[in-house]
Amino acid sequence: MEITIKNKDDNMMVFVVEGVDIPFINAIRRICTVEVPTLAIEDVDIYKNDAKIFDEALAHRLGLIPIKTDLDSMVLASECDCEDHCPRCSVSLLLKEKGPKIVYSKDLKSQDPNLKPVHDTIPIMKLREGEEVELEAKAQLGIGLEHAKWQPTTSCAYRYYPQITVDTEKCEACAKCVEECPRGILEFDEKENRVIVSDLENCSMCRTCVKGCESNAITVEGQEGKFIFKIETDGSLPPEEVLARACDILSKKTDQIIEFCG
Repeated sequence: MEITIKNKDDNMMVFVVEGVDIPFINAIRRICTVEVPTLAIEDVDIYKNDAKIFDEALAHRLGLIPIKTDLDSMVLASECDCEDHCPRCSVSLLLKEKGPKIVYSKDLKSQDPNLKPVHDTIPIMKLREGEEVELEAKAQLGIGLEHAKWQPTTSCAYRYYPQITVDTEKCEACAKCVEECPRGILEFDEKENRVIVSDLENCSMCRTCVKGCESNAITVEGQEGKFIFKIETDGSLPPEEVLARACDILSKKTDQIIEFCG
């Protein structure tokens, strides 16, 4: 298996993986989405809420706020030996504000400065003059199989690596395929009087160029065993960690199957 990273920033990574089949790459995609744990608010103790938002709606909104996660220092609540919440399996975030103001995610004060909302500007509620809110929220690790709020990825998908072939014997150099391509993948080289591929990896394999070629000189297909994979996270975990954790989880699953069958 070969992996080539094409683009990467804090929350997004695009890479090309070669030498794998669809069941494997799809297993990685599914694990990235629903089995890599992240932090999310699960329990909320509301002591005061004068706002026009119901307690249930407020708790639901808090649960959807992405929180920076440290998987090396925390464990799932189901794996913790404490009787209730403890620093090993959860973190408390306090909110105490008085209007008039808009309460944002930055107003949630975490007991651990490293485990806090990813973004400061997520609006939570609006307080009018004299209205107050006071609550304690407890965030814990969970997985997307339990609830979507624990999904670390906002986008996780793969597609075949495209392969575009132009039959020079059939091609009439009419450049109709170039005009039809919606992404500008194809260009016409006037000096050599032929169609060339300028940005292969940007091809979505829509085959519009194939439909526009009257001489059937161009074919577009996916390369077997080669894929373009994109991971985009909500910021709770970096994309490379999500991928590494997913591979570890898949490896453990494989070991369990081998042990069971053996």
